[in-house]
Amino acid sequence: MRLCRYDDDRLGVVIGDQVHDVTPAQDEIRRAARYDMFGDAVIAALPEWSGKIAEMAKKAPGKPLSQVKLLPPVARPSKVMAAPTNYRAHIAEMAERSGTAPENHRGIGAAGIFLKANSSIVGPSGTIPLRFLERLNEHELEVVIIIGKKGTNISRENALDHIAGYCMGLDMTTRGKEDRSFRKSIDGYSPVGPWIVTADEIADPDNLPIVLTVNGVTKQESNTSNLVYDIRKLIEFASSFYTLHPGDYFFTGTPNGVSPVRPGDWVTAACPQIGELKIQASEQK
Repeated sequence: MRLCRYDDDRLGVVIGDQVHDVTPAQDEIRRAARYDMFGDAVIAALPEWSGKIAEMAKKAPGKPLSQVKLLPPVARPSKVMAAPTNYRAHIAEMAERSGTAPENHRGIGAAGIFLKANSSIVGPSGTIPLRFLERLNEHELEVVIIIGKKGTNISRENALDHIAGYCMGLDMTTRGKEDRSFRKSIDGYSPVGPWIVTADEIADPDNLPIVLTVNGVTKQESNTSNLVYDIRKLIEFASSFYTLHPGDYFFTGTPNGVSPVRPGDWVTAACPQIGELKIQASEQK
């Protein structure tokens, strides 16, 4: 199932090129949820509600995707996690820039998972409002995990049980000497979408082809089979430090090919099994 949020905080199921409105399910779930809960109530309720939502979608009229504004697919994540240096080709790429040997580059196990501000999240209907135009602002193509179930110290064997689904993401970055989380947490620097593809639709998350284009020109292309820490190990690793909550976004790392993004550029992150996130960069006003 492909679940999206759109327009004025409506919940939809995407079938073909149509969005089918299932907002009444969202309304009921939210009414029953505790206000002080960690994470997103709709994502937490999916194990119970996914069948009901699918049946509602079959009966609901469709609206063309071209006529809706897609929002970030999760309304209330408790946090946005991101994996650094998780493709060897990207490690080599950044080591070459800095003039160091790849084997001397700090790996994900040493660097750890970092956090991005929730306020950096933006959906396909928004823009990437670029700041510091005198500096290098670059795209980083990523598959994003949507956590589905609360857990800490999660074993590798049970890791996939804690995933609600997947979407595409861009870990936009302003290069500089400040802390990584600071430079990657600028408003709009974490585009996600276009929707959530539920985990049951993805047979093998460690074999997903991904590609990024800027104005139609391919800049990044790889496969999640090239991850240093695969999907299971990422969840095991992150949950050894954090409690994961339903709706948390988890950016899994970027391959090589990062390049500049400038105001007016159209950036597209795509995976055949997930969909296409297309968003334009603008100048922050």
